Amino acid sequence: MKWDVIILGAGAAGMMAAVEAGRRGRLALVIDHAKAAGEKIRISGGGRCNFTNLGIAPERFISQNPRFALSALKRFTQWDFIARLDAAGIAWHEKTLGQLFCDGSATQVIAMLARDMDRAGVTLWLDCSLGEVRREGTGFVVQTARGPQAAASVVVATGGKSIPKMGATGYGYRVAETFGLPLVETRPALVPLTFAEQELDWMKPLAGVATEARVASGRQGFQEAILFTHRGLSGPAVLQVSSYWREGEAIVVDLMPGRDAGAELRTAKAAQGKAALRTVLGRWLPERLARHLEEALGITAPMAELSGATLDRVAAGVQDWRLVPVGSEGYRTAEVTLGGVDTRALDGRTMEAKGVPGLYFVGEVVDVTGWLGGYNFQWAWSSGWAAGQAV
Repeated sequence: MKWDVIILGAGAAGMMAAVEAGRRGRLALVIDHAKAAGEKIRISGGGRCNFTNLGIAPERFISQNPRFALSALKRFTQWDFIARLDAAGIAWHEKTLGQLFCDGSATQVIAMLARDMDRAGVTLWLDCSLGEVRREGTGFVVQTARGPQAAASVVVATGGKSIPKMGATGYGYRVAETFGLPLVETRPALVPLTFAEQELDWMKPLAGVATEARVASGRQGFQEAILFTHRGLSGPAVLQVSSYWREGEAIVVDLMPGRDAGAELRTAKAAQGKAALRTVLGRWLPERLARHLEEALGITAPMAELSGATLDRVAAGVQDWRLVPVGSEGYRTAEVTLGGVDTRALDGRTMEAKGVPGLYFVGEVVDVTGWLGGYNFQWAWSSGWAAGQAV
């Protein structure tokens, strides 16, 4: 059978590309080995889908060429996707830091995209494994579990390696390599960080404690919640910084962001001389964490008996806590994959491979990775839309 376009992957980017291609009159086929479309959409945002962010900007995307994403993001914006949700009657709200979530279930977004594909005449094959993609004449042939399928164009929207239990593989990278496209080294991103036993011994008693903090790696820092776990540190601030951290480097944790711990401790010493350090720290930190810090620092005397040098040591421990992670939890829990198909090999307006007419790459498979908070979904919508206008 001859198709105008075959889209490999029924995730956010693939479905968006299919909708746009179908609306332009293209005979489009979407193939995915999963049993259901949009599985990452379904689980995102605690089941409410953090579908975009009000603060879309190129500096909030990581790539060897951060400006590559700009064309697609400007041509199909967060406001364009919001308008589609509004037209579909899907209620939403802003949670924090510009992050937008559905009021109801994330399945509403999947249903909207599925309905749009159906109305656009798109054919969807699920639970269908994919094989080789090869050039044949001026088009392509895709090997599938339902037999070879021919098309004038192919859109690769198979995602990255993150969350393999949901079926993630490196298939899209292998397709790129087949056609000689360069890859940027891939690694887990937006992922919890793990630590050696000496740090874990300190952290494990705090498992489950969350607090506001600023976590930095090099010049890049994020102020959001952190969460202590049995394996190390998680929470939004840690997930964000994991995209910038590299093995062997330290991260710096400030447990009292925006405050001067040294000055606050001296003020407390003068005003509450009889108070224990944990009581004072408990004003700004969870009680378990305040008590744990007091024990770790070996301080038993009341505030009035603590010297200036001791208060400085406490302040440094609170606001300049330096740790060297040994790694991350890996693709098993990573929300996205950093790296991918090198943007130098793609046209930023259409997402088409420069040396392979008719072959497109969209979404997570490309070397464009957004911050936590809806940025990666917006990249999926925008890049999928761009390819859908071109196939």
